[in-house]
Formats: sequence, C-alpha cells, structure tokens
Amino acid sequence: MADMFSDESSARFFQIVQMFQRSTLLQMGYLPDQEGNLHYNLMEAKEGIEIMKMLQTKTKGNLSDHETQMLRAVISELQLQFTKAPQLHRKRQEENAQSEVIRETFSQPQDGPVEDLSSSPKGEEE
Repeated sequence: MADMFSDESSARFFQIVQMFQRSTLLQMGYLPDQEGNLHYNLMEAKEGIEIMKMLQTKTKGNLSDHETQMLRAVISELQLQFTKAPQLHRKRQEENAQSEVIRETFSQPQDGPVEDLSSSPKGEEE
C-alpha cells in the first residue's frame, strides 16, 4: 500500500475510505459478515455512500489528484453497485426459495411434488 500513497496520512485516509466501502458493500449484500451471513439494508448502504460523499466535499482541495480520483472511483463504483443491489437481492431470494423447496422435498418426500406417470397422455391412447 505504501507504493500507492505519497505518505502515511494518505494511506490512513484510504483505510477509512475502505472501511466505509466494505461496510457499504456488506449492507448491500455483496460481502458476507464475519459469520458468513449476507445483509440487505439499503438505508445503511445509502448512508455509507453519503458519508463518503461528505468526505469528498470536506477534503476538496486537500487531496492530491491521485487521491481525488481514487475517492471519486470508490464512490462511483458504490453508487453503481447500489443500483444493482435490489436485483441481486431478489435473485438470491428466489434461489433460496428454490433451495428450500428442494430441501423440503428431500426431507419429507411424501409431501413433495408428484407427477402421475400411471396414465398415458391425452391423445396417445393405445
């Protein structure tokens, strides 16, 4: 990380940015927490993005061009991921629902879906 930043304070500033970035991605469901659980809280995610935008405003004129570009890139990427998060969340919910149906079918096969194979399809009389 020393290669990317001109001094220790720049490196520490971006450690803070990365903390907010990880927290925001976690709240959007892109990263699991320490126990492996995924969260979905767009209000918290939006707040993380707003805090980084506030940092961008408050540090304007005090960052190098490289630091400004990096901060802008992090914010832009989070905003893009924020717009995609609901679709990802719906997809995961559908996958979980399907997994639950399959799990239930195998744990209690007598209650699972049944296909009647005893009669021939209509129009195919012998």
